[in-house]
Amino acid sequence: MSQRIKRVSELLKRELSSVLEKHYRFDGVILTVHDVEATPDLKQSFAYIGILGTGINKDFVIEKLNKNRGAIQREVHKRIVMKNSPQIFFRLDQSVERGVRILNAIDSLPPPADPLPEGEEEAKMG
Repeated sequence: MSQRIKRVSELLKRELSSVLEKHYRFDGVILTVHDVEATPDLKQSFAYIGILGTGINKDFVIEKLNKNRGAIQREVHKRIVMKNSPQIFFRLDQSVERGVRILNAIDSLPPPADPLPEGEEEAKMG
C-alpha cells in the first residue's frame, strides 16, 4: 500500500470518527472507527466499525450507517478536499469482542505449577 493511500485512509478514519461522534448516536451504544481501508484507485473505502454496548443488534447499526452513507459522506467530504472522494462502505469489526473473549479465556486458566526447588530438580534429571 502506498504512502498516499495510507495517509488518505488515516485522514478518512479521523474525520469519519468525528462525524459519527457528532451526528450519529444510538442509545446505549458506542461506535468506534477501528480502521479505514481505501482502494488503490481511491474510489472506494471500507470503514471497519466497532460497536460496544449490550442489547443492540449490531447488524442493524451497520445497516443504518450504510443507509445514511450519502449524508455521512457529504459531511466527511466537506472536511477533506480531494479531486475524487472515495465512497465509504461500513463493515462490522468484531476484533475487540474476540480480544475480550481471548483475554477472559486466558484469565480463567489455572495458574502455572510451582517450580521444584533446586535440589529436587537435579535429583529428577540425573
